[in-house]
Order: sequence, then C-alpha cells, then structure tokens
Amino acid sequence: MAEKIIAGGGIVENEEGSILWMYRRGKWDLPKGKWDEGETIEECAVREIEEETGLTHVELGELIGISTHYYNERGINIKKETHWYAMKANSKQPLIPQAEEQISELKWVSQEELPFYFSNTYQNVIEIVQQYFKKKPAD
Repeated sequence: MAEKIIAGGGIVENEEGSILWMYRRGKWDLPKGKWDEGETIEECAVREIEEETGLTHVELGELIGISTHYYNERGINIKKETHWYAMKANSKQPLIPQAEEQISELKWVSQEELPFYFSNTYQNVIEIVQQYFKKKPAD
C-alpha cells in the first residue's frame, strides 16, 4: 500500500509564449509541490510556483490534467498525484530558484527548444506539456 501525496503545480507561460522550467536534482522539471491542509489545490499550485521560482504575480488558469507517479522515499512507497494548471506570469519578474528545494536554475523555454528539455526530464512531465499545447488555443 502506497502513501498518497497530493501536489499542485503548473505550466507557467510568459507574454512571449515561453514556459518556465526548473533544473533540480539533475533533471529539468516543472514547478510543483505538496498540498497543505486548509488550502485548495489551486492555492497550492500558485503557492508552490511562487515559492520555487520567486515569481510574485502568477495568474491561475484552467486545469490541464492530473498526473500520477510512484516513487520510494526512505523505504516508503509513495503515490504522488499532481494537479497541473495553466498559468501566466510576466517574464520581467526576477526568477529566484528555491535553494532549499535543490532548484539550481530557472529558465524560460520556447516551444522550439522543448526537445532539449524533454531529453532530460520525466515522462509524466513530457505528457503534461504535450497536453498543455494540445489544449492551448492558437494565438
């Protein structure tokens, strides 16, 4: 039996259509984190993005999808369910990687650059980014 963790995160897009990636523990990833009791999953997603990236003005959009993955931490099997939201933020805001979460770099990435980031990320992250671009209305 796995312990269940619920998390919120997002694909943060800037005014140029680039999305925000973070480099953490040797992989490119999207900002997300654990839900705290007493907050909605949407509040969790915005809070985690602000904490992990230093952004202070993040606009919450619609739910993109929910991913599930399993991992083992200190001998405990964990099922992590992440609720992913489309978000907007202005790239003029300073990016501050959250060191205590081992985030070493934050980068705005254009759609053309995605294959490079997909080559060093997790399968569920690739799937949620692809889902995001399928749902996104053409400008």
